[in-house]
Amino acid sequence: MSIDRLTLNERCVLFVLMAEARELTNAELHEAAGIKLDGRNRRHLNDLDLVASTMVNRAFLHELTDRGAVWCAEELSRERPDKSGSAGGALYSVLAGLRRHLDDTGQSLADVFRPDVAGQVEAAYLELTSGHGMAVRLTHLRERLNELPRGEIDRALELLSRRDDVHIRAESDQRTLTDRDHTDALVLGGTARHLLAIEVSR
Repeated sequence: MSIDRLTLNERCVLFVLMAEARELTNAELHEAAGIKLDGRNRRHLNDLDLVASTMVNRAFLHELTDRGAVWCAEELSRERPDKSGSAGGALYSVLAGLRRHLDDTGQSLADVFRPDVAGQVEAAYLELTSGHGMAVRLTHLRERLNELPRGEIDRALELLSRRDDVHIRAESDQRTLTDRDHTDALVLGGTARHLLAIEVSR
């Protein structure tokens, strides 16, 4: 099967990886769009150098390659594939609208689709607290997200801090803070903050 004969599932995987703008496991692909990339489809996209799949902790991490990103950009201007059904028709109608927007604004796909760092911060917090809403030191949060640049985490925390259910505060007992806590603190309103807490819905 050539690059011009991708299945609709393979095309959808490419577009989801484009939209998420980060590596995704099959579990994350399924959570985001109800699809997975495994078996023959994974090998096909890997062989075409559209997706790079790396085994980490017994699970594949899938990432759009440079060639895959070029394919996605070019696909915005193509007709929907034959026999793609109503779902494919709807998808390619949206892609055509996105192409018009990019042409009108002079933007690129990279300008539109960026990683949801705030979502990754919140997910890491939920993992650290098992969903119990307790306060977590920013040092522990940054360790969990060590693959992300500090600046992106800081911007995500600042964005989250605008929500009523998110609290980023200073440690009241400053004597318990380590040098790492001071280094990893987030400065908001001129005050160094060391803890993140997100309220749990009841």
